[in-house]
Amino acid sequence: MDKPTRKQSTPQTKPNEPRKGNNKGPKKKGFNARKLIMGSIIAAMVAVICAMAIYIVVIMSGFKILDANIDKIDSTTESTLIYAQEEGKDKPATEISKIYKGENRESVNIKDVPERLKQAFIATEDRRFNEHSGVDLRAIGRALVTDIVHMSAVEGGSTITQQLAKNVFLSSEKTAFRKGTEMSIAFALDERFTKDEILEKYLNRIYFGSNSYGIKAAAKVYFGKSNLNDLKVWEIATLAALPKAPSRYSPLTHPDLSKERRAVVLRLMTDQGYITEAERAEAASVDYVPPASASQTTKEYASFVDYVVDEAEEMYGIEEDELLTKGYRIYTTMNIKAQKVMEQTYANASFFQKDASDGQKIQSSMVILDNKTGGLMALIGGRDYKTKGFSRVYAKRQPGSSFKPIAVYGPALESGNYNPYSMLDDTQTSFGNGTYTPQNYDRQTHGQVTMFEAVKKSYNLAPVWLLDQIGVKTGVDFATKKLGVTLNEAKDKNLAIALGGLTDGVSPLQMARAYTAFANQGSQNKTHAILRITDAQGKEIVAYKAEKKQVIQPQTAYYMTLLLQGVVETGGTGVKAKFNRPVAGKTGSTGLDIKGIEQYDRDVWFVGYTPEWTAAVWEGFDKVDSKHYVTVGSGSTAAIFKEVMSKSLEGKPVTNFVKPSNVPDLTEPPSGISDVTAVYVPETKLVKIGWTSLGDKVGYQLYRKASTEAEAKMIVQTPKAQIEDTTVNPGESYQYYVVPINLDNNTQGVKSNVAAVEIPKDTTQPNGSPMPSPVISPSPSPGNGKEPIPSPSGKPVPSPSVTTKPGAETSPSPSPSTSPKPSPTPQPGVKTNEEQPKNGG
Repeated sequence: MDKPTRKQSTPQTKPNEPRKGNNKGPKKKGFNARKLIMGSIIAAMVAVICAMAIYIVVIMSGFKILDANIDKIDSTTESTLIYAQEEGKDKPATEISKIYKGENRESVNIKDVPERLKQAFIATEDRRFNEHSGVDLRAIGRALVTDIVHMSAVEGGSTITQQLAKNVFLSSEKTAFRKGTEMSIAFALDERFTKDEILEKYLNRIYFGSNSYGIKAAAKVYFGKSNLNDLKVWEIATLAALPKAPSRYSPLTHPDLSKERRAVVLRLMTDQGYITEAERAEAASVDYVPPASASQTTKEYASFVDYVVDEAEEMYGIEEDELLTKGYRIYTTMNIKAQKVMEQTYANASFFQKDASDGQKIQSSMVILDNKTGGLMALIGGRDYKTKGFSRVYAKRQPGSSFKPIAVYGPALESGNYNPYSMLDDTQTSFGNGTYTPQNYDRQTHGQVTMFEAVKKSYNLAPVWLLDQIGVKTGVDFATKKLGVTLNEAKDKNLAIALGGLTDGVSPLQMARAYTAFANQGSQNKTHAILRITDAQGKEIVAYKAEKKQVIQPQTAYYMTLLLQGVVETGGTGVKAKFNRPVAGKTGSTGLDIKGIEQYDRDVWFVGYTPEWTAAVWEGFDKVDSKHYVTVGSGSTAAIFKEVMSKSLEGKPVTNFVKPSNVPDLTEPPSGISDVTAVYVPETKLVKIGWTSLGDKVGYQLYRKASTEAEAKMIVQTPKAQIEDTTVNPGESYQYYVVPINLDNNTQGVKSNVAAVEIPKDTTQPNGSPMPSPVISPSPSPGNGKEPIPSPSGKPVPSPSVTTKPGAETSPSPSPSTSPKPSPTPQPGVKTNEEQPKNGG
């Protein structure tokens, strides 16, 4: 008998009462882990299948491109044309040059390539060359991480195989599609050829600069060696440094940059165990000397064309090899007339000193820039310049006095505390606790002088004193941060920069660009030669974008122009640069420290401008020694400036330098005094000094130098034109001169003539008693009792060594300080321009 089944009862809940126990209401759809796992597996399988499909497509695409274009390795290429279009884009362009890939290519079998040469290229370009399959995914990942960390494209990931693929089949276009195509061809090349075959094709194919294609041709061009096994470690590293940027790292044109890049290659070879540390150090220290057989040819406009090729690579990333093969059209800023005149002038030996005793010619370079645009009008890299030769427009040399406007006068004017009529101290002074004592070129001093006179006569003491006043840091910052001059800031923070004594020097290109700010009311533009580049069909590839920047105040630029105009006027050091247009400029020279010829120079300069163009001219020997130095002075560079600029600007309307609207007119100082007399009066034992009065608004500073004193000192300031000096000593001689002062604005005029007087030795009065204490006072005249005349600082400052008679209209001022605050002194070994040639510098 079946047992009765117990009826299960369901607990009842009241409305709105929460359920108890495990009953939670309607069952919800829960998380299904199994489905998620299955979905992930399926997605992964799809991704793998897609990746494999893409990989297969990429590989097949690479093989297809390789098979269809294999003949490109031996195909001909199209020349690139270069045009001059200085007058503007709407003007017809004139073809000035054609550049193309020539026949200077020599092939070499990989068996004849020394192992160390292979190692150098592998270490530098593709350290995992023997491990990857044409594309180094690890390197790509490393490069990607590096670029992300540095927020820019710092490191590349292209292998030697990829470089070969790009070189043979592709352009330098930087797109993801082009990069993908390059990788696909690299995979195909790695499958089709052995590693040795790929390396052989690479070394025979790539461009090494100076119209050399392939490693064998490059070895001949740069080292004159036909057998690669004769190459030394430093030569191998120099060649391995070239593919990254053949123009930039060419030892012929940029030996310093080549040496720096060579050091990088050597370090990579050391790190990868190919050479020892000792081998690295020895190879890194060698200086490059071009072989006599260096393959170079003279060509019209060669300097300018080489500059254009360099700029295309530096500014736009278009490699020289691409320029020589892609049939581009390059439109440049060249002024054909200026370029022709410059080359004709440099071919005329009469503009240069005679050759050295060993037949070596003195060298020179020149560059002209458009003031308003920064466009390169013309340049020449040297006398008898050869294509792809050493262009001296890049060479850093000591600028001498031509650097004074950049490091001293410019920043002083920019401060607003000085103007062209400000008085400067041109007296003998030691700085830095006596460690630095500059001198004028003629070993003379000139006391208080205006900035006009100091610049015009190229005094040395005044600018050093002025830089000490404004601070060396102010001068360095003005040169580097405002005018864009590159200095060795760690070593150039000293007073020697006032005279152009720099550690590394500056180039003519840098000097010209710096001066354009003075010529262009304080604005600068980026120096450039390329306006635009198109392909053979006229499609624009790149174009220059103007970058005008206001770097200094218009007032500073205008005042500097006034100062530099004085340099080319009669009595100035640059008078040979003057022609029938407004001209401003500065000479420069750097003295020799070779015994017996100290009066001559290492370098001479003229940097100047008209309202239209700025030009820098340098002259000297590449290597200076006892047989190779400058004897002609900076007048030679000034004459070259005049010859080239005057003929180049012929036919252009004459314009003037314009004063900016917001610049106040300068108040000229009082006119000079030329009739100062000094007479000793025996009866009163005093000296009477007198001169012609310049009017009620002019005061006078009287300076005196005793025969026992080294410098003249200001002994009194007075409104009167007659003074009695009773502070003279028996048996001494004295010299007096006067500096007039405009009492409305304290502007000082130039010093007067010098009056001399001798005092007899008789020192006693008739009764034999000693003379009373001497005093200085103006001769009696109406008006005594007025307030003393202020000194240039605005305050009457009595000299502690001078007393005045009651009621006298005098206010003696202290003499110029001969104990300035301690200043940074030149670094040991830095040569300063303390010497100046007879014709100025």
